[in-house]
Amino acid sequence: MSASTQTRPRTSLPVTPPPRPGQRRARRRAAATRWLFVVPAAVFVALFFGYPVAKNIVMSFQDYTTKTFFTGEAPWVGLGNYISVFQSSVFATSVVNTALFTAGSIILQFVIGLALALFFRRHFPLSGFLRGLLLLPWLLPLIASSAVWKWLLDQDSGALNQLLGVVGIAPVPWLVSPSLALIAVIGVNVWLGIPFNTTILYSGLQSVPPELYEAASLDGATGFKAFRYITWPSIRSVVSVVIVLGVVYTLKVVDIILGLTGGGPANSTQTLATNAYHQSFINFQFGIGAAVSNVLIVVSFVFAMVYIAISRKAVDE
Repeated sequence: MSASTQTRPRTSLPVTPPPRPGQRRARRRAAATRWLFVVPAAVFVALFFGYPVAKNIVMSFQDYTTKTFFTGEAPWVGLGNYISVFQSSVFATSVVNTALFTAGSIILQFVIGLALALFFRRHFPLSGFLRGLLLLPWLLPLIASSAVWKWLLDQDSGALNQLLGVVGIAPVPWLVSPSLALIAVIGVNVWLGIPFNTTILYSGLQSVPPELYEAASLDGATGFKAFRYITWPSIRSVVSVVIVLGVVYTLKVVDIILGLTGGGPANSTQTLATNAYHQSFINFQFGIGAAVSNVLIVVSFVFAMVYIAISRKAVDE
């Protein structure tokens, strides 16, 4: 018995023809065009962001003082500046104050901002006008706002103490008491940050479909239940972005504290940002000031990475 074998015809893979000279030139032009858009932005970032950060890192390892501007010599001290910073009692105080200032500001700004955003979500006469007025503290220069609040909180002639005196309350040393100065500074920073939180959270609330609330009301989910099961899950990504951005912005606050208390009294309002300013521009120890600012840069960088991760997750969702 003989077996017959059948052979299948071989199939050859399609051969991609080589690109023509005109196509190669078009691809090179497209690649060059993309680089023409990227290079200016890369140069700008390198000059105005990369170089200052790199210079600051190098300065933190040098004995960089006012003498350096005349002699051009900045002796290398290695980790000496960082050791001096970490061993300083002012640094420990500034770390604690930075944590309290940031946590207090973020919590109060967010709670009040969310309450106002929910309030303005209900349309009523003059709601748009009132939202516009709410943005005024955010639009004013920070140093001007701090000057006005310093006058309002002054112990002797401040408007707030004069108002308290009408009801028989003794003048309160808002800005000169070590136990009250940080609270007063947090209050001013909260006043300045509420418009930002309200605006972003209000935009997030506008994206929640009204049909969800109508369907939930049929099941009895109204009031707090509607907020818990519909509003909060819908704006969770917006809340995360608001909190992370608020932390990054609050960590580097300098002008408000300098305008109100200058970091005092008795370093009770000294933060990492103001500590770096004092070391660099008051004590003229630029190397130590650079070391403190590098610590602040690392902390801000961590929260910036968190913000980028949250933003990507929100886009994917």
